[in-house]
Amino acid sequence: MLVLVSVLKFKMRRIDEIIIHCSATREGAEFHASDIDKWHKAKGWNGIGYHYVIALDGRVEEGRSLEKVGAHCAGHNAHSIGICYIGGVDKDGKPKDTRTNKQKAALWALLRELVVRFPNVKIHGHNYYAAKACPSFDADKEYGII
Repeated sequence: MLVLVSVLKFKMRRIDEIIIHCSATREGAEFHASDIDKWHKAKGWNGIGYHYVIALDGRVEEGRSLEKVGAHCAGHNAHSIGICYIGGVDKDGKPKDTRTNKQKAALWALLRELVVRFPNVKIHGHNYYAAKACPSFDADKEYGII
């Protein structure tokens, strides 16, 4: 019985979407997954809602475990992976694609890895599902070819 519980504990959930987000932080401002974890806990959540965070230097930081349902897009969390890049607004707080070249490269590489692992996945920006600017660029156009 103990073995069965362990196997069930690590069973991967069905994944058919990857949803790209921005942190809605000002261009060039340095934040990390640990900061987002604190922000989400302050909202009463049980921790960071995204599975991955792309830092300004292109480092891919793990957030919530892939085995766990995310908290990043209402109605889609159960079967999606949430990826957030740091930035997304200009110095005045208006939506802007602020991704650094390193963030773009890291996001592309991460998406390619995830598509291999989950071959039938669809990639969309958060704005595909909600009336928001997030992720402040056309993710469907940019990553539709993966």
